[in-house]
Amino acid sequence: FYRAGFSVLCLETDYPTAIRRTVALSEAVYDGTAQVEDLACHRVAGFDEVEPTLRRGLIPLLVDPEGDSIARLRPAAVVDAILAKRNLGTHRGMAPITIALGPGFCAGQDVDAVIETMRGHNLGRLYLHGEAIPNTGVPGEVGGQSEKRVIHAPVAGAVKPIKNIGDVVHAGEAILTIEQHLVKAPFTGLLRGLIRPGLSVPKGMKIADVDPRIETDYYTISDKARCLGGAALEAYFYLLNSKNSSGEPHDN
Repeated sequence: FYRAGFSVLCLETDYPTAIRRTVALSEAVYDGTAQVEDLACHRVAGFDEVEPTLRRGLIPLLVDPEGDSIARLRPAAVVDAILAKRNLGTHRGMAPITIALGPGFCAGQDVDAVIETMRGHNLGRLYLHGEAIPNTGVPGEVGGQSEKRVIHAPVAGAVKPIKNIGDVVHAGEAILTIEQHLVKAPFTGLLRGLIRPGLSVPKGMKIADVDPRIETDYYTISDKARCLGGAALEAYFYLLNSKNSSGEPHDN
């Protein structure tokens, strides 16, 4: 959206738990700024900082976990990319065009369009009616690995890393500890995702991602993320043209 010329505002929770932190603008919540490829993000404290930040060529990020600012800002579109596998409150009344990624939403009811996030033939497909494929709980296959590549917390507690994102880890090698519990690499690969050090996590939470493709560029977004970004932009223009051709009023 930003590359296409839109003014974009990112809304985030107080304590983001992104795993692939080298390609997550949410890191600006902690560090004040974040860079993903050629896009730079800056955390803003309030509405008065949004426009000046955009004029500087930066994407503003506002901590607003409930989305309270949406009604005040009256955006042309709202894109729910929380990927919580359920609807946390997004509805069609939030903006003239509403788009949601993944399962948990019904297109034509909760939002205007839903985008398929399951890897495979339908990845990035737009649903204008109905829902995306239900969450299977099984990560998509990457480099011949599926379930094993995503690591979940075996116990609750604070994360203390032993390895860093970008390290090559070997099968059985310790990656991090949680309350003195060693968490080990399931196979040899590149540690491309690791939850922020010091965060306290519940048992079962996703905390790391090992990619069997050791040469993976962990500073660029994945093929899946690039596909979903393009699909969201496609959905916006498709819905915009549909509303305009039907004579429905639309605020650009």
